This record gives sequence, C-alpha cells and structure tokens, in this order.
Amino acid sequence: MVNLRKFAYLSGLSYNLEMSKTEKQLIGEKGESEAVKWLRQKGFSVLERNYWTKWGELDIVTKKGAEIVFVEVKTVSKPSALANTIAKTSQNVKHETFKDLKTTSDDDYEPEDNIHPWKLKRLGRTIEIYLSDKNIDEDIDWRLDCLAVYLNEKGDLVLIEHLEDIF
Repeated sequence: MVNLRKFAYLSGLSYNLEMSKTEKQLIGEKGESEAVKWLRQKGFSVLERNYWTKWGELDIVTKKGAEIVFVEVKTVSKPSALANTIAKTSQNVKHETFKDLKTTSDDDYEPEDNIHPWKLKRLGRTIEIYLSDKNIDEDIDWRLDCLAVYLNEKGDLVLIEHLEDIF
C-alpha cells in the first residue's frame, strides 16, 4: 500500500489531511498531469481539462491541426522493477508482444482495460454535449484516444502508451 502523504509529496501534489484524496485519485491526477505534458510535447494544444456533464467526464480535450482529440487517461502505479522493464522493452517490440509482457506480472490490470463498452457510450454522449456546448460545427473531425500512463510506486513517470481512435 502506498503512503498517500509520501506519494503526494514525491509527485508534486498537495496533501491535506482533512480533505485527503484516495490513492486512486492521487494517482489519477498525477497521470493526467503527465499526460498533458506529453500531449504538449507531441504538438497537441490542450483546450480543456476535466470537462464534466451528467453523463461523465472528458479528462483532456485537445486539438492537433484541424482535428479535436478527446483523451481518456488511464493511470496505473506499478512496482519499479516491472515498470522499468515495461519502459525498456516497449520501445523494441511489437504491440502484441508488449501486451504479453505487461500481463505476465502478478498484477494483470492494465490501464486501458478499464474502458468498457458502457464507458465508451458515456464518453460518446459527453463528447456530443461538449461539441454542442462549445458551438463546434458537427462536421469537424474528432477522435477519442486513450493514454495509458504507467507510474512507479514513487509516482515517477515510466511510460505513456498512446492508443489512437478507440471509439
């Protein structure tokens, strides 16, 4: 179990004892912050973060060229040894082999595994509301991507895996 105060401190996040966030929330916030940095480095303009409707939340709304890219961020904290192996190996193997490597650990959970059909349906509704709310032409090109963010137990970024057009 991760010490929340230590994780928040090492990750550069604030920690308030009276209004403490869960470990999952802290890891999620750190993952989203790392995702925003990564997206900017890749040439995306960040339009909005954490857009909420009654149907759900859009983690990050970006634009690259003429296309709007909605980004669902899924973050997981893994032990350092496994996280470092994933980072070193992921650059030299095909996606199928990489997926096999990631699932050989005792912890079979992968961030992108948490995007179920009902989640996609809710995201679709939220995207429709966003486009309408922002008066964006319905003919504009858009897509939904997923960023799978891997952190070690100290909260350091190990790897970001970009899965494009998941909708």
